[in-house]
Amino acid sequence: MKITSRFTVAVHTLLVIYAFESSEKVTSEFIAASVQVNPVVIRRALQSLKGAGMVEVTAGSGGAHIAKDLKDITLYDVYRATDCVDGDLFHFHENPNPDCPVGRNIHALLDGHLADAQRAMENELKKVSLADLARELDGKR
Repeated sequence: MKITSRFTVAVHTLLVIYAFESSEKVTSEFIAASVQVNPVVIRRALQSLKGAGMVEVTAGSGGAHIAKDLKDITLYDVYRATDCVDGDLFHFHENPNPDCPVGRNIHALLDGHLADAQRAMENELKKVSLADLARELDGKR
């Protein structure tokens, strides 16, 4: 199972806005050229980011702007805003056989470990801000 690309598209979108908002009108078409997706995909990402208070979007072709300090936006915030995972990261098969000793116990065996793994990943995402990524990007330009 993979986390949907909505997450990485949203991070890419935020970094394009950061990199160009002072010199260009950053529209969905402009961002889409960097991400190499249809502008509709970017408009959906912008809606999610706007709903989370991360960007402001001017109607029409006014462009997008970062609405929060980059240090106040973590990868976890973007992950949550884009709904790339609904609830648990790991989806369990629906009907393990209760008559089988493995099937009967599989949830008890795995659930805690899977929850720990998801929590560990989310904690790592909380450690990285958009400011961190912007600094890394600036070092590569």
